[in-house]
Amino acid sequence: MKAIKDSVHDHIPICPLASDLLETPAFQRLRHIKQLSTVRLVYPSANHTRFEHSLGVYYLAREACSLLGVGEDRAKAVRSAALLHDVGHGPYGHQTEGIIERRLGKHHDEVGDLLSSGRLADVLESHGLDPEEVAELVEGRGRLGQLVAGELDVDRMDYLVRDAHHTGVPYGTIDHSRLLAALQFRGDELVLSEGNVQTAEGTLVARTLMNATVYRHHVSRIAGEMLERASERLLDSTDLDAGQFARMTDARLLGALRDCPATEDAARRLEHRDLYKRAVWAKFDAVPEAVVTADHDQVRAFEREVAEVAGVSPEEVLVDTPGEPSMPETSTRVVVDGEVRRLADESPLVEGLRAAGRAQWRLGVYAPEETVPEVRAAAERVLGLAT
Repeated sequence: MKAIKDSVHDHIPICPLASDLLETPAFQRLRHIKQLSTVRLVYPSANHTRFEHSLGVYYLAREACSLLGVGEDRAKAVRSAALLHDVGHGPYGHQTEGIIERRLGKHHDEVGDLLSSGRLADVLESHGLDPEEVAELVEGRGRLGQLVAGELDVDRMDYLVRDAHHTGVPYGTIDHSRLLAALQFRGDELVLSEGNVQTAEGTLVARTLMNATVYRHHVSRIAGEMLERASERLLDSTDLDAGQFARMTDARLLGALRDCPATEDAARRLEHRDLYKRAVWAKFDAVPEAVVTADHDQVRAFEREVAEVAGVSPEEVLVDTPGEPSMPETSTRVVVDGEVRRLADESPLVEGLRAAGRAQWRLGVYAPEETVPEVRAAAERVLGLAT
């Protein structure tokens, strides 16, 4: 069995099935999609890719299956799903996910069509696996699917550690070895064993701090909103269809934006880090509920109205609302005194972390630097922001 040297997990043993999957074009595409998308405009060393993250998730799934005593046939399917869990991501990962969902009606982990035919299907079938079963595991379905996509999944274990490593931010450093060792099934439910409330709390703290310092950094959010709007204009003004768009790499998308007259300025700004500035950066309590919960169409309507009031082009106003503050990890199940309980019911830290998430929450309105004063005044009026 060969091994691949990894910056986080050291040497990752690669089974013959994984070796064959690595060589498919669909998986090789992940070499060209950055894991942290526009975050690398903030942290210059955050240039790691979906390819290496997927290898890390494969490694952790391999370890988890071994520790849980999963039989080899089932473990092989779980390892494959872990390796392929990001193969459905579009260019710039989560930054274009909303566009793909709206235009194709599917989430990035709905990979049934990608696995049903072609090279990936051929490889899976040649190793005795059912592509449909692997696709279901990627979606988190079934007992073992929880390892791939669930509250205690190996995806989260890898990206927190890997993102912390590559950004140089220490907050995402979690004890993933302890997490793996603590996993157990109670019936069909994946839980943390007795004495691991603090283990779960550590992961929750790491996620909260990484959200504040990395994932939701304002520069990354501004660049992400600029990229999303430009990508929508690209699809609306060219013959590029959403299916082709979803299979692009980061570089191909940036090149397409550069070559399209409707998006060439956005491409230049993204390439040169000449980004819009914050006209509004409002706390949760200052924002009306209707704005917090606004859907895509409502946000675009807000942008048009703010632009009209400010006397600027609609493309020069970006409204960015993260939605209701949430912390799904608080429903992680932990065994306490022999009973399976929700972390939120056992940890006094949870309320504090929820409050921290609410305090970190911001509504953003972004515009070119020269129009910030006009856009700020218009946004405060149109959105009904408390000042």
